[in-house]
Formats: sequence, structure tokens, C-alpha cells
Amino acid sequence: MKHSTNRQTRRGRGPAHRIGRSLAFVLPVVLVLSGTLAVAGVNWSGTPASPVLTAADGSAAGASSSTAARAPQDVLRDRLLVELQEENPGVALTHLQQAVNDRPSLAKHCATIARALGRAAVRVYGPNKAQSYARPVCDTSYATGVTKP
Repeated sequence: MKHSTNRQTRRGRGPAHRIGRSLAFVLPVVLVLSGTLAVAGVNWSGTPASPVLTAADGSAAGASSSTAARAPQDVLRDRLLVELQEENPGVALTHLQQAVNDRPSLAKHCATIARALGRAAVRVYGPNKAQSYARPVCDTSYATGVTKP
């Protein structure tokens, strides 16, 4: 005795199965692309006036305006050098540490900035006076700048 089986439902699985398989493939692709476009459209620089370059407006004028902007570490270094001359190296080092704490992305530039402050302090105050302001900011890079002008 043979049992009858419905071969069509086992073989074809019907239109709902095909639609589900299509959605399972297309939906993640759509989500990834829309998420990528959403992240690319966000202004991550923190300055509201700076334009976000996209593939459509990446003209020569847009590219030259982005190179004209100064890097945050350069702005910070120049501000701290002025502060060093107007106040003293201790104030500049304190503000350097605060800036690195506020913006961790500046940490990789901290040693370079501290060495520049040390060299500038030697020029302004002399080596003995400049050394008296040394503190352990950025792995004592300030002291390195004082000793190796």
C-alpha cells in the first residue's frame, strides 16, 4: 500500500517561501547601505559651518576649502604657545592635559605638543626656570623638550 504525498508543496514550497528568501537577502543589504549613507551624512568635525563632502560635490573648490582648515592639534599647540608666553608653562601644561581629557583623539599628539612647549619655555624662560615647570603630562615630554632644545 502506497501513501500519497503532496509532491508539489515539498518541491515548490510556494510563493511565500520565495518571497521570504528574497527578503532575507535584500533586507540586510538595504539596511547596511542606508546605515552607511546615514553615517556619511553626519558632520563629525564638531564645527557646524564646515561642509560635508560627498561624491556628488567633491569638486576642486570643496577640496581646497578642506585643506585650508587647520588640524585641531595645530590650533591647540598654537594656543598653548601663546598661553605659555602670556602666563607660564604650568598653565599651558594644565590646559594641554584638560584638552587631551576632553578630546581623547588629541592624545596621540600630546607628546609632540608638550615637547614644543618645553622648547618654547627654554627660549622664553631659560633652561633652569623652564625645568621648574615640568610635570608628568604626556609621559614627561615637556621635560624632554626642555632638555633637548
